[in-house]
This record gives sequence, C-alpha cells and structure tokens, in this order.
Amino acid sequence: MEDDSINSEKPARVRAPAEPSGHRFHSRNPSMQAAEGEGTVNERDDARHAKPAATASLATPSLPSSQTLFHTPSAPPTQGPGPLESDSEDEEPATAACFKRSTSPVSVLQRNKGAEYQKVGEEGVCKMHRFSLYETVSWFYLVGGDVLDQKFRILKIDRTVDSGDLSVVEDEIVYTRKEMNQLLNAVDEGNKVSGGLKMKCSTWGILGFIRFTAAYYMLVVTKRSQVAMIGGHYVYQIDGTELVPLTTSSASRAKAERMPEEARFVSTLSNLDLSRSFYFSHTYDITRSLQLNMIQERAALGKGLLRKSHGYHDGMFVWNQHLLGPASVALQHTYDWCIPVIHGFVDQTNISIHARTVSITVIARRSRFFAGARYLKRGANDLGYVANDVETEQIVSEALTTSFHAPGPRLYANPNFTSYVQHRGSIPLHWTQDNSGVTPKPDIELNLVDPFYSAAALHFDNLFERYGAPVYVLNLIKARERIPRESILLKEYTNAITYLNQSLPEDKKILYKAWDMSRASKSRDQDVIGTLETSAKDIVSRTGFFRNGDGVYWKSSTQNGVARTNCIDCLDRTNAAQFIIGKCALGRQLQALGIITNETVEFDSDVVTVLSHMYHAHGDMIAIQYGGSHLVNTMATYRKINQWSSHSRDMVESFKRYYNNSFLDRQRQEAYNLFLGNYTFVQGQPMLWDLATDYYLHHADPRAYSQRRRKDYIKWFDPCHLEERKMPQEVHPTGPLAEKPLSFFDDYWLEYYRPTNISAFPKILSYKVNSLRKYPPPKESPDSGVQPNDPQSDLRSRNDQRNDGQVKPDSLHVDSLTSTDPNTVTNNSAYNEKQPGTALSDWLRQPTLNLPPEPSPHPLANDHTSNPPYLSRPSKDGKSALATQWTLHQFVSNSLNPTVIESEADEYLRYINHPSNLPLVVSTADHDDSAPHGLHEEFAEYVRSGTSLDAAAAGTGEREEDDFEDFLRVAEDPLTVREGDGGKKRYKAYRQWLRGRSLFKQQRGDV
Repeated sequence: MEDDSINSEKPARVRAPAEPSGHRFHSRNPSMQAAEGEGTVNERDDARHAKPAATASLATPSLPSSQTLFHTPSAPPTQGPGPLESDSEDEEPATAACFKRSTSPVSVLQRNKGAEYQKVGEEGVCKMHRFSLYETVSWFYLVGGDVLDQKFRILKIDRTVDSGDLSVVEDEIVYTRKEMNQLLNAVDEGNKVSGGLKMKCSTWGILGFIRFTAAYYMLVVTKRSQVAMIGGHYVYQIDGTELVPLTTSSASRAKAERMPEEARFVSTLSNLDLSRSFYFSHTYDITRSLQLNMIQERAALGKGLLRKSHGYHDGMFVWNQHLLGPASVALQHTYDWCIPVIHGFVDQTNISIHARTVSITVIARRSRFFAGARYLKRGANDLGYVANDVETEQIVSEALTTSFHAPGPRLYANPNFTSYVQHRGSIPLHWTQDNSGVTPKPDIELNLVDPFYSAAALHFDNLFERYGAPVYVLNLIKARERIPRESILLKEYTNAITYLNQSLPEDKKILYKAWDMSRASKSRDQDVIGTLETSAKDIVSRTGFFRNGDGVYWKSSTQNGVARTNCIDCLDRTNAAQFIIGKCALGRQLQALGIITNETVEFDSDVVTVLSHMYHAHGDMIAIQYGGSHLVNTMATYRKINQWSSHSRDMVESFKRYYNNSFLDRQRQEAYNLFLGNYTFVQGQPMLWDLATDYYLHHADPRAYSQRRRKDYIKWFDPCHLEERKMPQEVHPTGPLAEKPLSFFDDYWLEYYRPTNISAFPKILSYKVNSLRKYPPPKESPDSGVQPNDPQSDLRSRNDQRNDGQVKPDSLHVDSLTSTDPNTVTNNSAYNEKQPGTALSDWLRQPTLNLPPEPSPHPLANDHTSNPPYLSRPSKDGKSALATQWTLHQFVSNSLNPTVIESEADEYLRYINHPSNLPLVVSTADHDDSAPHGLHEEFAEYVRSGTSLDAAAAGTGEREEDDFEDFLRVAEDPLTVREGDGGKKRYKAYRQWLRGRSLFKQQRGDV
C-alpha cells in the first residue's frame, strides 16, 4: 500500500462503514483506515486530494453535564466540566476517565468535507496522557488524548490474526473531539449487526505486549497516583494493571483452554506485583539522572535539534523493555502509546528552611540486568552486571520557578536544581550462597577464581561510562569472623581493586576503603556515624555534585564520579552509609542554592530528620524488593538510640526475611525472569518451572565465547569513559528552532498548571508533599522548649531551641484575651481582695474577686520599669476586668524587665517566713501533752492570715484545734500502731489491709 501520510494536504473527511471480518493489516500503515469496507482506500485517497467543499454540518447531541469527565473549552459542547470529587486524593482520579461519545446519529455517515486535521509532529501536537480502549468483534480501538483533552489519536489492533502474530495499525492523523466522536460513531454504526462498539477499559498507557505460548497479551495501566513533580512534570506510581488478551478466535480460545501451560505462565506473571514500586512519567525521562537529561537537552539545542525523550531512555533501568520490543516493531511512534517504567523508589517532600521552600526528591532505579531475589542472585555475571544494582539520585531544588528553564528564556538552565547520584551493588565477583537448607546464613562460596577479574573489570568500566571517574568504593563487609564468611570476599575484593588500579591513570584510580561497620556498631569505643561522616565528606568533595545553570549568570557544576557502597546484602549497612553520604551532599546542595552559608547540616535539625525518614522508606522498599522484608538494622540501630524498641523490631524483620528467602523467593525469581524476558517459551525447550537453575538465563551463552572478542586484560577500560563531564553552554535554540516558542520544547505549563481544570489546594501534589504532613516531627517533652510546627526551625538545632528560655507568644491562650487598658489589669488569681465571712477553704476555691487599686511598686521591684499587664480570668457574673492583648513589643519588654508589686513581695515574704515560725516537733520527755495553747494560737494566726475575722468566726472550733494538735503530736515509737489509733483517719488504709483488701485498690467508704 502506498504511504499517503507524507502528503501535505490535509484530509477533508474520513468514512467508516462496516468492517469486514476477513480484512487484516500486517504491515505498519502510518495512516489509520477508519473506513473499513471494500473500495475504502481509493475513496480516502480521493478525499485527501479533493478540494475542500462546503462543510456539511453534523449535529452531535451533547451529553448531560453530570456525565462529563473532561473539560475542553474550545471543543463543541458535547462535554463539560464535571463535579469536583472531594474524595479523590489527586487532582485527577486514580482511574483514567474514558472518552465519552454521543449516540450515533444517521447523519454521521455523511461526508464531513470541511474538517481540518493535523499530522503527528506538527507544531502544537502534544503527547497523549490518557487512553480509552474500545472493542468490536474483530478489532481493538485505542483512543488517546492529550493533557487538555483537545487533540486525539487512534490505534487499531487486529483480534483475528493467528496466534503468535501481532497486527497493529497506527493512525498519524490528529483529531479534535468532535471528529473523534464522529469516527467512533461511524465504527459503531458499521458494526451494529455484530454488537457494535463497546467500551473495554480506560488506561493511562500501555506497558507493552507479551506472548507466552499462544496469542499476545497487552498490559495496560489502569490506576496511578502522583508521587513527585520535577520541573513541572509529574511522576506517577502504578497502582493497578490489566492484562488484555488480543484474540477472539474460537480456535485460539479452545487451544488456550487445552493448554495448562498458558494459564500457568499467566499465574507466574501475576506473582510480580506491578502495583508496588513501579513508576513512570509521560513527559520526563526518569530512567536517567537529572544531570544526564540536562546535558542531552542542551547538546541537542546546540545542534539545532529537538531531542525526543523517548529515544534516549536508558535501557538498563527500563523494566518493561522486553514488553516494548513488539511495540517498537509494530509502531512508528512507540512512546506516544507506550510508557517506560522503572522499578525502585520515588519520594518527594517540601520543607521550609529559613522561610524558603525546598523540595527534596529521592529516586532509586533498579537495574533489570541480573535482577532477582536475595540468595538466588549474588555477585556478578560474566557480563559485568551485579545483583541488587540500584542507582539512587537525590534532587534538591528551590520552588521559586517550576520549570527547568531560566528567564530569558534560557532553556534548561534553571539554577535552582541540584542533584547527587550514588550507587549500590553486590560485590562484583563470582560468588553464591546455597539456601536449599534451613540455615539462616548459608556459607559463601567463590565459584570462580579469575586472576584477571574480568567480571569486576566489566563492571567498573560500566560505572566509568555511566558516572565518570573517580569511583569511590566503600566496602562495609565484616573483616573478622569466627567462621569465615564475609571475610572470604574481603580479601578477594581487595585483590581485585589492587589489580584493576594498576592500569588506570593516577588521577582516575578506584578509591577503595574497607571498614567493618558491623563490628564498629557493636563496640562501645567506636563512633559509627562519625566515621561514616568523615568518609562522606571525602567522597562528596572528590565527586562533586550537579548544579544547573547557564554558565554566565549562574555557574553550573557537574558530578564526575560516584560513590559505590556495598555490604554483603547491600541493604542495612549500605542504606545507613548512603544516608550519611546524602546528608553530606544535602549541605552542599543547600549552600549552592544560597539557603545556608556553611556546607554542613546538623543531625538534630528537622531537614535531616525528614531526609532520614525518606532514606528509611527508600531502604525499606529496596530491602523488600531484594530481601523480602523491611530493613533489619536502621539508623536508630547504628546511632544507638531506642535500643529496646529497635531490637525487637530487628528480630521480627529477620524472621520475615528468613521465611521469604526460604519459601517465596523462587516464585518471585520466576516472575522476574518471565517479565524481564530472561526466559521466552520455545517449542521443545523446558518450561520455566522445570529448570533446575536459571544460571544460563542470566549469563552469556558459552557457545558464543569463541565468536566474542576477548577484552584486553591490561587496558580493560575505555579511555573515553574517563573524560570529564561538562555542561554544554548552549541555552538558546539554533537553526530552524530559533524562532520556536517555549511551548514547542516543553509543555510543562499544561501538565502542571492545568489551565482548563479546577484544582483544589488539598489535591495539589505540591501541597500534599509538605514535610509536616508527610513526616510529622516527633513529640517533644513539655520542658524541651521545642516548637515542632515552627516552620522557621526546620534547619535550627533542637538543642539551640532548648536554650532560648523564653515563652513563645503562641503559648498564650488567645481565647481568654480581649482588648483592654494594660495599665488597669492585674492578676486576679494572686491578688484578689479577701471578702469577709469567707472560710479559708472557700477562699482558696474562689475563682475571682474584685481588683484592688493599683499599688505602688515594692522596693524589691525594678524601679525603672512600669507595671506589667497581667492576665485575668472572667468571673461567673462576667463583670471582671478584661485582659489585654499583648503586642510583640510589650511581650519582649516585659520578658527582659520583670517587675513585682508590693502585694506580691508581701505574699512572698509571708510564704518564706511562715515555716520558720513553727516550733520543731520532737518526742521528748519534757513535751507537754496537755493543752498546747501555743500551737492553738499558731493555728488561729494562720487562719486569720487568710481572712479578716478572728479564729472563732473563721470556723476554728475545738474539734479543728484537736485535729491540728493530733497531727503535730508524735509518739515515742511512731511506727507502732496501738489500739487507740484504730479510729484515726490516717490509719484508714491500714484497717482495710487488715481486712484482706489491697493497699493499692482502696474502696470508697469505711467502717
């Protein structure tokens, strides 16, 4: 068929009569044939070359507003803005909304000669973000829409092909909503006899196509959630997927039912949970670091080219690379329909530092090469890929501007973005651990002793290619053991580094440091965190970090080299070390952004606490993916805090890891091998579950050794990989792109700001990732003086806050304050005038009394200050004086210059002198047990001090005096209880104890 998509004239109309059951397409047709009857091709060609005629208006009935899911202002009123869902966590619902089309009118089959179309690649055509899958008896129709739901494209998949074939037809025409609605209605009208056009599902994109033993399946994303925003581009986590079989042939269906292998393959694939820790982005390449993305974008601008992000994905971290293979063959614009995903971890939080909002993003990318479970994948394969290979990127940016572009516009030159990358991976030697028994710690075996260390050479050459030089190796495995296990690898690894360094230039040698972190953490005289911080400072100073800029107004810097950290599992100890390195890099990143003046941040600061939470979640996710459980030893373990609680948690996680490694890892490994394409079904070959080992699935074919060129044992590296990474200075497009607007290069404005949608603040990701909402600070004790919700205290040490010693204005009870004259208010609770006729106990419970006239300052008070305004509590009748609202100036002044009045001083003197007037009570022979009138007088004087009446009027009768005397009288043997003491109140608990009751559960009432 002639490729008519290159014709510059735009089609005037597309017809779609009934589709014949025997019509198939097996070639990549760039133009979608919407009209599927005989003679349709010629008719469509005639329509393309015909001159535009009078427009035939097609009446399309509009849907009710309650059914509207998209908002398109420029489109006909077939859709309208739907109600804002309050229960949705994101700006968009987790499930993609389907393309809503109207009913099929008869007039839809008429020729729409006035329609205007665009082709893929023309200016203004944006990337598709949501898709709707429709089906007929013979075809699947995938309708894709852009972020504004104004432009649409369509993809056809043949369901009648033989098993093993994939027939996909891609249409390069871009339609409006009205045109797409007419096209779908025409397809529906032409298939009324066979059931019409039905909605299958709505998706956010295609993960790819996979085939087991018979027909192909299409794996689509059905649910997602926002987790991060980088440069105005959203990063999503996959929350739900669906496997759609691409066949309806009765013979194929019957054949599948007779083949249990097909069902078992589907069940094996389901063991891989795609709804956890898989991430994608429609417009940002998350498979590469920020530095590499900016370098490639700037390099393309200097050449006058428009970089297509989908052509530069790093295949090492694209976990659905195997599923994208058939799509890349069948489609011309593969990544317009399919989305590459990474496996690892993504988290983002915003924190206020000195009133400046800083965004911290942690991205972990797991390599798809030599991937698997803990004991089943150890060391390295013969291609140089290591197990548990994870790249961790820490992006720190200031939210002054959203995009990657600086004012000007200077493209991809925003100086508010920094990043730091580090690496973890298993020891690059040929070693394994056999977990077939029940031993929690199987023995470590070196399977192959290579004197030239070929696997390690390939691995470090790959690190040089990815990150440059130098590579700083931080080896944290054990050095001394009763039964040698990890120490076996220590000696061999050290010899490998020594051998490889012989050929490297002096300034590019591998920096190696071995330290037994486990032994140091158990020792009382070693500082684990201090040692790691010393190493971290050395690492960051040697490798540097990436800071974006144009090189003229803002200086840019690049990271050359990487820190490679490992322990035996690359989980617990490695994660703690990576956190310390990230903490050191964070200080330098904040300093580069101009937020702090020095390059260090304290451990007790809130920003480090937030970073610790993020790295803890990061380590937990990596540990679950590789080891089957959360981290066993956390930062609390190595900092030696919360020893009791962390010890019990560590034991539980150890048991969980042991159980998963012993009973569940083999199932996970089979799912990995099937999803990643390490195993593909071949007729006559063993099934996946029948393989005794998957060794040959992850290593090179031994039969190809003779055909493969052997690498030099001395010059084992590529000199080009050692060259310094530099940032291109081009920030303005050249050539034919010089006059293009910013929207031509980056559509972040439409994706982030959503100009046609209504957004609520609680649903916006930038609001939800606030650090106080995601990681609330720990509750401090009342005497700590810490204000946990103070946004200005994010970077200030808590120890410094405890030394303030001043009461915060926020601690005042605003509910009890109203405006009044500060010079006429005093504290009622301390200086209310005593009313006559009130008993001492009643007076102590009196809530408020009248205020006395303002007294003159006491000599003890500061003469140079004025009286402070005191707070008062309102009385029951509501006629008490009102308290003043303190201003900041008054609060500071009264705090720095405290004063006391005369009544306060008198009360204080009476309080401190009263106990000195009481006689000492001792048991002597001269003690007079008769009427102690002195004690009676002392008691009466004390009562009179609280009232204006004498003792008799105040209620100090004979009984009260006797009780007072009895409490002051002490017998010769005060610990002996006599018969006469049985009725005294002080022995109430003793009497109950004699009856058999508990001293700590006393009952009300007494006999």
